[in-house]
Amino acid sequence: MRVATWNVNSVKAHLDVVARWLSEAKPDVVCLQEIKCEDQNFPRAVFEELNYTAAVHGQKTYNGVAILSKFPLENVVRRLPGDNSDEQARYIQATVIDGKSNPTITSIYLPNGNPVNSDKYPYKLAWLDRLIAHARELMKLEEPLVLAGDYNVIPAAIDAKTPSQWVNDALFLTATRLRFQEQAALGLTDAFRALHPTTASQYTFFDYQAGAWQRGNGIRIDHMMLSPQAADKLISAQIAKHVRGWEKPSDHVPLVIEI
Repeated sequence: MRVATWNVNSVKAHLDVVARWLSEAKPDVVCLQEIKCEDQNFPRAVFEELNYTAAVHGQKTYNGVAILSKFPLENVVRRLPGDNSDEQARYIQATVIDGKSNPTITSIYLPNGNPVNSDKYPYKLAWLDRLIAHARELMKLEEPLVLAGDYNVIPAAIDAKTPSQWVNDALFLTATRLRFQEQAALGLTDAFRALHPTTASQYTFFDYQAGAWQRGNGIRIDHMMLSPQAADKLISAQIAKHVRGWEKPSDHVPLVIEI
């Protein structure tokens, strides 16, 4: 099974790019973030023509997540547990019925958290705490699990072209990275780093500003965290960097694993 995660930065604005890459790469499951549309406006027909079914948790103008799958999706959860007052569409989870391991796969759009001196950073940390608590419960099932998405976390200096640029940013602050490490300590494996432990200059985000793409000034903030039952079957993990060079792209690029 080939699983991808991709922050598309508006599925409607970048629909041609998304459809082009899906036709090229043909992943079995795709976790989308920042779709920026309500459920009823999600372009299902385009994806159905490419043989994908969709589970969507959308929101007008902002946020929004979805899972596309060539297999049936069951047990869909459209909200991260732990705070019923949180109305931001940032989490969706489903069981992918492939007839083999039937993994649970999520699409996560973790809060950015900037500016750090506003209420946005405490919200980010609280969201991470909720994700850790939920992941702990999912791990108890001892089943294949893929926690995929835009984490808005730079795990380590190797994951940024210019680490000094990010030292005061919510994506790289110590409290942020410690929570990412706490999640990993549950027994989850960072799929990309597991297969590329010392590889630098592999990034999933290149800002639209200041010629970041042209200068290779990127960061790795899109991740797939795997339970032991999924990590044991991990075959490959690659970043589809070339997509950022297409016309009118998202500022993120797909991360693809095979299990």
